[in-house]
Amino acid sequence: MEPQVSKIERAEVLVSSPGRTFVTLRITTTDGLTGLGDATLNGRELAVASYLRDHVAPLLVGRDPARVEDMWQYLYKGAYWRRGPVTMTAVSAVDTALWDIKGKAAGLPVYQLLGGRSRDGVLVYSHASGTDVPSLLDDVERHLELGYRAVRAQAAVPDVGGTYGVRKGRIYEPAATDLPEEQPWDTEAYLDFAPRYLEAVRERFGFGFHLLHDVHHRLTPMEAARFGRSIEDSRLFWMEDPTPAENQEAYRLIREHTTTPIAVGEVMNSIWDVQHLITGQLIDYVRTTVAHAGGITHLRRIFDLAALYHVRTGSHGATDLSPISMAAAVHLDLTVPNFGIQEYMGHAEETSEVFRSGVTFADGYLNPSDEPGLGVEYDDKAAERFPYQRRYLPVARRLDGSVHDW
Repeated sequence: MEPQVSKIERAEVLVSSPGRTFVTLRITTTDGLTGLGDATLNGRELAVASYLRDHVAPLLVGRDPARVEDMWQYLYKGAYWRRGPVTMTAVSAVDTALWDIKGKAAGLPVYQLLGGRSRDGVLVYSHASGTDVPSLLDDVERHLELGYRAVRAQAAVPDVGGTYGVRKGRIYEPAATDLPEEQPWDTEAYLDFAPRYLEAVRERFGFGFHLLHDVHHRLTPMEAARFGRSIEDSRLFWMEDPTPAENQEAYRLIREHTTTPIAVGEVMNSIWDVQHLITGQLIDYVRTTVAHAGGITHLRRIFDLAALYHVRTGSHGATDLSPISMAAAVHLDLTVPNFGIQEYMGHAEETSEVFRSGVTFADGYLNPSDEPGLGVEYDDKAAERFPYQRRYLPVARRLDGSVHDW
């Protein structure tokens, strides 16, 4: 009698809001193994949930969970409509869940299946912010005391009602309102103020740690070039998303005017979206994430391409990604030769009630669990206490009332 081959028995889409909304895919095989994937798309969560529940889950039942690459190609090419954040987030969730199952079937953590360690730990950065310069400096100090070796710094622009990146509570969570909060934005005020507070951070704490800053797509290419040049003495690890990247040639203009390193890619979903940025050496760090760029399988392709052009990794890892994504990212980060840094923010306490994390933080580094698979668990009973709540990211408006780019 031939041995029975494990098949996918069911695929469940789980939506809960423990501190913020997460969409989780759980795949179960006929031999009882389960795999988890993160299908969260900030502010468009239910679109991905429907894509998975109504269109993808029925395709999975009866298929071999070990054929991870084949499943990726099947879901990507078979849909005809390719790429885009909803499709790629759904594909990412399936891919991540299958890697989780593969690790459990092999009795190994996922990073061992990816080739084993290339480093002893994954360097991370967290977010410091303040309503003014003194409170920002206090928050940077707090993060350094917690052991972080890299800190992102953002401060509220004076006399501007809302500024991206400033934490309102213990956890930074911009998607906090039932309908989008509309925040004012003043580019000139920002360009005058941000270099001053970055310089203040260096004056107080020196250069013994990495300093990062997120522009969040809000400048034109020439404004970004001006900004990058103005902060060169602060020796940033990177300036993130200086201008929208739909026009990728814009990054060549920025590159020609400043030596400040550039990071971009968290809103990009495939290797084709970042191909020109990488091959043209227009960026220094690619920020694509395991949850939105096709899972471990496709993200590894992006990182391999980046390695050929001396571009390092710096994956998005904010609170809009669940602990499943963070664990998957760290398993991959640990193995790739061109790793740069990993964004890492603490989740709300409610999130930790639903998800058992698969990573640990110590002395500025993350390490994954050595349990088989990703080492993450999902608590259904805890999730029942946190039903879905609609939450949106804020929308920026210029002082003349027109909608500003992210």
